[in-house]
Amino acid sequence: MTERVTVVGGGLAGCEAAWQLARRGVGVDLYEMRPLRGTDAHQTDMLAELVCSNSFRSAERTTAIGLLKEEMRALDSLVMRIADEHRVPAGGSLAVDREGFARGMTEAVAALPGVVIHRQEVTSLPDGVTVIASGPLTSVPLTAALRALFGEDYLYFYDAIAPIVTFESIDMTRAFRASRYGKGGDDYVNCPLDREGYERLVEDILAAEKVALRSFERCVHFEGCLPIEEMARRGRDTLAFGPLKPVGLADPRTGRRPHAVVQLRQDDRNATLFNMVGFQTKMTYPEQRRVFRTIPGLEHAEFVRLGSLHRNTFINAPALLRPTLQTRVRDDLLLAGQLIGVEGYLESASAGYLAGVNAARLALGRLPLTVPPTTALGALVGYVTQPGRSEFQPVNANYGLFPPLEGRRLKGAEKKLAHAERALNDLGAFGAAAASDVSRAA
Repeated sequence: MTERVTVVGGGLAGCEAAWQLARRGVGVDLYEMRPLRGTDAHQTDMLAELVCSNSFRSAERTTAIGLLKEEMRALDSLVMRIADEHRVPAGGSLAVDREGFARGMTEAVAALPGVVIHRQEVTSLPDGVTVIASGPLTSVPLTAALRALFGEDYLYFYDAIAPIVTFESIDMTRAFRASRYGKGGDDYVNCPLDREGYERLVEDILAAEKVALRSFERCVHFEGCLPIEEMARRGRDTLAFGPLKPVGLADPRTGRRPHAVVQLRQDDRNATLFNMVGFQTKMTYPEQRRVFRTIPGLEHAEFVRLGSLHRNTFINAPALLRPTLQTRVRDDLLLAGQLIGVEGYLESASAGYLAGVNAARLALGRLPLTVPPTTALGALVGYVTQPGRSEFQPVNANYGLFPPLEGRRLKGAEKKLAHAERALNDLGAFGAAAASDVSRAA
């Protein structure tokens, strides 16, 4: 194993890249600065720690993220393999035991042949074939090194983390267990609100003291992960049509649908911890305890993690990256993960997959691959690398990114399933080409 590639960042993208490189017989020097240097969001020194929700979102093919899961399984993704091993109940979604997933990822990467994990901060761009997957919390020195290379400033937005409570502290005489429309049985804990309780909660959220931004920072939020107070600020009923929507739920005590409902999702395998779905926030810690304990069933909630706000960094990918995830200014430098403007756990991991595959091919003297645009992975990468895009903002996988279905006028779920069928068919040739490097290594 003479060829070696440097991977910077031990998150989902970096770990996936390391896995794909090692499978192709390429050595990896994986750099992770924790625990030598911490971040505002991480709590452990494990690789691939999930700092926000424990959910990888929908597992259904009628969603683009569900299709992306199928594609990643077909491409032998380490992230999907470990996620499936540590799955916890979440209705029609894929959620994982947070600690078990991170431990599984850490052990799997550490056991890879030819992979050396370096616990140190990278402050300059390494020579040779390199994958930068340092994530949205990229350190200041490395950010400066990238800015010097690209010659332009970064964009950024703020991301917020939702609180986690212990199950035993939830008053189940006031809350009830159910999933919307019965999907998944009783996977979620639901705290029902009548109109008066809902309006009081909105008032409390709006009036609560918030963490102040520093003078040089501007507040730009990703629309898919808005702080709850930002949603409340946009209209009195915004939350009732957003994370607190009661559709598909009936309170078993009354047989009626509540005016609004606060849902909590299992966060660990033993079902001792539950995440407040959609309650990412920038309220101060004392205010979070005060406001959230007014919710029926959470009057005595024990918070093991409170919500917080941190700065997420991402590059102007359309101007800087090729569809292979190579940078336009340096062929042997690839970027992956949330740093390139893909938003979401699996989206980040899928970018790490492509960067790892192409970094291996470059190290082995082969041409890099591009993914068919008709696939979920190809559509996502195509969006973030399409030149000329103005006002670029991070994006989740969604069917709106896919090229049209030729000669077919379909709507709704039928259209989405047709997209999925085409994607999995078109993925075949790409997957075979990518797997051929694994066969050679074996």
